Amino acid sequence: MTAPEPVFEAPWHAQVFALTVYLNEAGHFKWSDWATRFGATLARHGVSRDLNGGDDYFVAWLETLEAYLSDLDMAAPDMVEDLRAKWETAYLKTPHGAPVSLD
Repeated sequence: MTAPEPVFEAPWHAQVFALTVYLNEAGHFKWSDWATRFGATLARHGVSRDLNGGDDYFVAWLETLEAYLSDLDMAAPDMVEDLRAKWETAYLKTPHGAPVSLD
């Protein structure tokens, strides 16, 4: 019997999780380093909160990944913010149910 696949509340949760695993497996960082950084982010966000793997958990995950990639000189914060703003604009202009794409 195979183990069940993880269930994510939103597609972006699965995407940021998969990206992080890919970057680790590609040798860009050690998982233990990632875990230490993610733990520190969760502590800043308050581990007493109920982080159930929903948006609060993955917002902390994404914050950690963005900071780590910046520290590794793989993604400058201004470049990440510019891309995030472009995706937000594209999302807001896209009719419901249609795929979002950047111009």
